[in-house]
Amino acid sequence: MFSLLSACQWLEGTEWSIAIHESQWVYPAIESIHVLGLCLFVGFTLVMDLRLVGVALRRAPLLKVVAQLAPWIRGGFVVMLVSGALLFSTTPVKFYGNVFFQAKAVMLLLAGTNAWLFHRRAAHLTDAERADGTVPGARLAGTISLVLWTGIVTSGRMVAYNWFN
Repeated sequence: MFSLLSACQWLEGTEWSIAIHESQWVYPAIESIHVLGLCLFVGFTLVMDLRLVGVALRRAPLLKVVAQLAPWIRGGFVVMLVSGALLFSTTPVKFYGNVFFQAKAVMLLLAGTNAWLFHRRAAHLTDAERADGTVPGARLAGTISLVLWTGIVTSGRMVAYNWFN
């Protein structure tokens, strides 16, 4: 019978997973790339979220700020996603049982849902809302994003320090 744990056990036993995990240089290089992707993604997401809540770039039209930051945010996300998947693949059983990783995974799902809902709403603006430059719920979406990404980064860092085995 299939289980998430058995999939993690299989993944951990693959040749390439072992090779990455045991490499003196590959694992640290992937981890460094992950951190750089995180900086790119979270840095630009922070700027966008601060604009959404009305703290920064208040004179700049919201939708223009979102459009200009989106390619950088997407690029950072792709780098983070690929490098994070590679890091996960090296010791998936350890990650599977890690309470901080579990919290991070849940918050990632919530952050993705929050972003999807915001962008879905922004795509369906009325002409009046578009002319006004407002997106209903933008302040709430930005606040939720700030809270979740703070939690994701914190729990991601704490993965290495799991005291709850």
